[in-house]
Amino acid sequence: MLLCLVLLTTEVSLLERNNLWAPWRINYIQGLDKTTGCFICNNRDDPKKDDENLVLWRTDKSIVVLNRYPYNNGHLLIAPLRHIPDLDQAGDDELLEMTKLVRESQKALSLAIHPHGFNVGMNFGRCAGAGLPGHLHIHVVPRWNGDTNFMSVCGNADVISQSLIELLALLRQASKDHALPAL
Repeated sequence: MLLCLVLLTTEVSLLERNNLWAPWRINYIQGLDKTTGCFICNNRDDPKKDDENLVLWRTDKSIVVLNRYPYNNGHLLIAPLRHIPDLDQAGDDELLEMTKLVRESQKALSLAIHPHGFNVGMNFGRCAGAGLPGHLHIHVVPRWNGDTNFMSVCGNADVISQSLIELLALLRQASKDHALPAL
């Protein structure tokens, strides 16, 4: 009985020390129940707030923004300007431009933060992981050798090593210096 109590006390004290404070996530958590519409469309419709909305690029048919709740540093979202949920509703011109923006995003990220690789993907439907199922978008996620560490594997937490504002400034400078996006 005493051994069980010691083990339980040890486990409780270990659990108490496993806090990872991420106060910026409260905005995301509190916003889940609100019906504020589509943040991509809101960003699209308010170019005066591009800095605040973390918009990197606007093109004829698309918008590129930093993911406010990234999987990794430099996580970008590429979306058509039109509010459409699926690939079958996108025109060939939209698909081509978004694909080119994936290429240009990889260039800008490589110049600014030097990742070792990239994950590029799409999620359709909430059950497939789409946080915004109503507006088609492509994820471009920079990766580094060893970036999956004990925090993400054991702690179920991602460690983002740079502020979004600082990263946006670096990406904009790389874009300016190298004439990106070159569509």
